[in-house]
Amino acid sequence: MSLLIIILTVLQSLFSTLDQKTLQADFTMVQNQTAVNTQTPMTYTGDIKMRGKKFIMSMWIMEASYDGKTLYVYNDDIEELTLSNPTNEELLTTNPILFAKSLLPTCEYSEKVIGEKTQVTLTPKDQSKGIKKLLLQIYTSTLTPIYIEIQETNGAVTTLRFNNAKYTTENPSFKLTKPGVYINDLR
Repeated sequence: MSLLIIILTVLQSLFSTLDQKTLQADFTMVQNQTAVNTQTPMTYTGDIKMRGKKFIMSMWIMEASYDGKTLYVYNDDIEELTLSNPTNEELLTTNPILFAKSLLPTCEYSEKVIGEKTQVTLTPKDQSKGIKKLLLQIYTSTLTPIYIEIQETNGAVTTLRFNNAKYTTENPSFKLTKPGVYINDLR
């Protein structure tokens, strides 16, 4: 079996599992603006549930969810819930696993097995969209993600580390409701 088929099998198994089960995890996201920037990286913590393209996430002063049609973004600072019909590209920026899936057809692949973990590296052949490399590490036996690192061509790096990740059969509502707040409906 070729390396490409093995990599696609691991990734396709991950994507297939996410279509059938709900992944829930706490996460830590670290954003380094550029490789030469001396500022302290920005760090956020939160939690996420995702199933297929749908997700609900909360971190810092915001919550976001996507129910398959509408993107809901709640800002606690201004008590506003914004509703929109996102483009595919907008969805990819909010869900890094979907982003990895979208890169598959246009990337070179490599895989590294580290004990019970598999790390897949996706390198876009065309880096004009600003992505230099995407690293995805998962536990091979459970297909739970450990981290995703997105390296941009401008030197910025975003790392999303999953903590306590597990799959459930729960199929939660991915519609975000906030009674009594201002609704900014952009649909």
